[in-house]
Amino acid sequence: MRSTITSRGQTVVPAEVRRRFALGPADGLEWVIDDGDIRVVPVRRNPVAAFRGQGKGGASRRLLEDRKEDAALE
Repeated sequence: MRSTITSRGQTVVPAEVRRRFALGPADGLEWVIDDGDIRVVPVRRNPVAAFRGQGKGGASRRLLEDRKEDAALE
């Protein structure tokens, strides 16, 4: 996919990319220079929502168990 950069430095995120990554008006993009290449990484306005559904499940339970273990060691 390609997009053009305007004279003001603006570009359009292709619709297919917006749909695939569920990007909306409140989301941002982080531009990363990596060994001469440019990577564009979506940055969600709500970082918790960005990770929702990405793990194995049970993250809250595991977090609470880890905190209990840490408290017992103190």
